[in-house]
Amino acid sequence: MSEPHETDPRRSGASRARQPYDAAPDAYDDPSDGPADEPAPAAKDYGRAGRNVPVSILVAVGLLLVILTPLFFFKPLFLVILVAAAGLGVWEMTRALRTSGARPPLIPLLGGGVAMMCLAWFSGVDALSIGLLITVLATMVWRMGDGPAGYQRDIGAAALIMVYVPFLLSFAAPLTTPEDGKWRIVATLAAVVLSDTGGFVAGVLFGKHPMAPTISPKKSWEGFAGSIVATGAGSAAILWALLDVAPWKGVLFGMVVSVAAVLGDLAESLLKRDLGIKDMSNILPGHGGIMDRLDSIVFAVPTAYLLLSVLAPVA
Repeated sequence: MSEPHETDPRRSGASRARQPYDAAPDAYDDPSDGPADEPAPAAKDYGRAGRNVPVSILVAVGLLLVILTPLFFFKPLFLVILVAAAGLGVWEMTRALRTSGARPPLIPLLGGGVAMMCLAWFSGVDALSIGLLITVLATMVWRMGDGPAGYQRDIGAAALIMVYVPFLLSFAAPLTTPEDGKWRIVATLAAVVLSDTGGFVAGVLFGKHPMAPTISPKKSWEGFAGSIVATGAGSAAILWALLDVAPWKGVLFGMVVSVAAVLGDLAESLLKRDLGIKDMSNILPGHGGIMDRLDSIVFAVPTAYLLLSVLAPVA
């Protein structure tokens, strides 16, 4: 267990006190709720796995079905799924950053996320940058209404949210829109799942050397190696079968996407460490919040888009 992060009294503008990273499952519970003499329930220990594996698998399978079904039966509905995922991610990030005293404005961030996703879907990557610019300007103007106090802090937090969630996730739109887009999304999600599963299994069985102990103590170099091997081997077969890509290119694709996925996971862990929270929310049993599932994907999607643009260019 890591040591609790100290709360800085100068950051008392947060609506709730910051909780330790390894606190009870809902890191947003107010410790003042309930009788003062009632001890807090101890968090369940799931061993080296770190989570309730059966529940986690069931939720993950359900999410994959929700994501993949529109791709094969009614592709425009996939845009709705992307917008919903981005909106939930923005809400979770805004909620989490408010524990540090920052007040990023939620409404322009949600509206900008929708704009970025739709522009990327209908007009491609070039239009995505326009959506990001519109979101930045709208957020700056909206925040002026709350006065100068903390303006730079709030805009900085908003910039982090708009780039980290809707901008990066919007690369899924141009990845999807080609005629073979559904297979590109399947290959990308398969790479992320293989990376997560390979790292999990190798880490549980062989993990001895911490990869980033101050950020994510359960991650090991052995687990990272398992991610690389599983994703490289799996992607070689998947890209050859789905997109007629040479196996060596599939190995390259898998290895690079796996590195991006692991870095995305570490980036979110670093952010949560800094904020002193365990999960972004608790809306997904066995996983935490939407961002606790999107952490790898938001880095993997733009990486996959760039790689497939070179390895399997659209005719």
